Amino acid sequence: MSTSRDAASSPSSPGNRVLLAYFSRAGENYFNGGRRRLTVGNTEVVAGVIGRLIGCDVHRIEAAEPYPDDYEPTVARNVREQQTDARPGIANPLGSIARYDTVLLGSPIWNVRAPMIMTTFVAGLDFAGKAVHPLTTHAMSRLGTTERDYAAACPGAKLGEGLAVRGEEVAAAEPDVAAWLRRIGLLGR
Repeated sequence: MSTSRDAASSPSSPGNRVLLAYFSRAGENYFNGGRRRLTVGNTEVVAGVIGRLIGCDVHRIEAAEPYPDDYEPTVARNVREQQTDARPGIANPLGSIARYDTVLLGSPIWNVRAPMIMTTFVAGLDFAGKAVHPLTTHAMSRLGTTERDYAAACPGAKLGEGLAVRGEEVAAAEPDVAAWLRRIGLLGR
């Protein structure tokens, strides 16, 4: 599912066109040491809050080969993808981000880094002159290696402050999300 709104009309960011591109996975997820089945992935919950607060364009990155619904097979696939530096296919790639000034890159953190599909997503895009802010949902790794990874994968971008939200806390994260958006200049004071 990909949704889009005209970022140029956002009252919170006049002159600053914002894209929120995110990958999220529902199904069986880690939750406080155990497992919980989610109908909406944690990163999608936070993306929904951001989209509502600032009215930016939102693009949900979808895997061409969907990740398994169960937790353990997803972990195994992720480990294989990380070990082989894989570039999983995207069902709905964006051809360009030229119209945007700021790009928020949202994903879970799997095994201390963003899923490899995020590397696929950024690989073909021109980030020169763009402000890039990572957004992650996690169990314990916070931003993981996203700052380092995006700095390398998005040449010419200005990497800005990221936000990490613990997966178990996404339902109550709006105040932290709003405070972050204010700090990075995307939400009025």
